[in-house]
Amino acid sequence: MAESKLKVHTPGWVSEFRAFIMRGSVVDLAVGVIVGAAFTGVVNSLVKDVFNPVIGLIIGGIDFSNVFITLKGPHVTSLAEAQKVGAVTINLGMFLNAIIQFLITAMVIFWVIKALTKMHVREDAKPAAPPAPTKTEILLEQIRDELASKRAE
Repeated sequence: MAESKLKVHTPGWVSEFRAFIMRGSVVDLAVGVIVGAAFTGVVNSLVKDVFNPVIGLIIGGIDFSNVFITLKGPHVTSLAEAQKVGAVTINLGMFLNAIIQFLITAMVIFWVIKALTKMHVREDAKPAAPPAPTKTEILLEQIRDELASKRAE
């Protein structure tokens, strides 16, 4: 019994896509997204657990996460209760938290980029070592030296 080979046609874009994915910049971007997601957790905690209590204390003990306006439903004292009873709310405090998180993230990114730029400038400031002579240059030097030695004789 003869074995038949089934040939599957692969579209041309598949190999292009594979090459695109395997480029270093895409992998670097993926790593950046993963680190960014982890960094988001740190920033969220910084805002929620450090900055909000301090800012709330300064402006009179207001907890930003519970600053909301009830549009429809029973008026309750906390956002959690309002969500529990199904009230329609505008969550101003949550929006303010998001703005603070954005500003902190932007500030950290600014300083990281500034530091990286300064490091890169320092790298560029170092004098580069002269490149090694090519084979042609070495050969020409040998010919020059040979001619100079014959003239000296």
